[in-house]
Amino acid sequence: MNPTILRRVQIVLLVLGMVVTTMGLVLVAGCHRNDRQIDENRAMVMADVVSADRLHAAVNFQTPDGQFHSPRLGLLYPTELTQGQRISVEYDVTNPDLARPAGRSWTLAIIPALSIAVVGWLVVGAVMIALSEINRRMLSRSSSHDNTHQDITDDPDQDATTETESPETSNA
Repeated sequence: MNPTILRRVQIVLLVLGMVVTTMGLVLVAGCHRNDRQIDENRAMVMADVVSADRLHAAVNFQTPDGQFHSPRLGLLYPTELTQGQRISVEYDVTNPDLARPAGRSWTLAIIPALSIAVVGWLVVGAVMIALSEINRRMLSRSSSHDNTHQDITDDPDQDATTETESPETSNA
């Protein structure tokens, strides 16, 4: 592989690793921002879990002013919730679509963000090692092929022994 192309691919892989790490940081920062917004205008109510899976939980709750709300994107930090469950929910009074189960915070996002970054860097590292190994083998193959080809066509020892006779055979 051309060294320039290999270097560019390595740079692209490093940039990709940095992008994945930045995504993890943005995930944590976004969760912190949402929690801060909830904490500034916090209200707490009981909510019914309408549906729940590993990554999403939809709830319905009634605010003290009598309005029903169902956050359109679901709850923040929805793990371990089941359909039909009744839970306490903290929400932002100015934006009831921003809601989380009571007692949960942005710190729950740290482990998923770290795992995203670690897995991203492991993949980038594995691809970089694989590329360098492939490049090393290609260079080794091409240099051994060039040496073999050169030995066959340009062997100076072979020409010298066939053209000159040894001193013992010329005296006989």
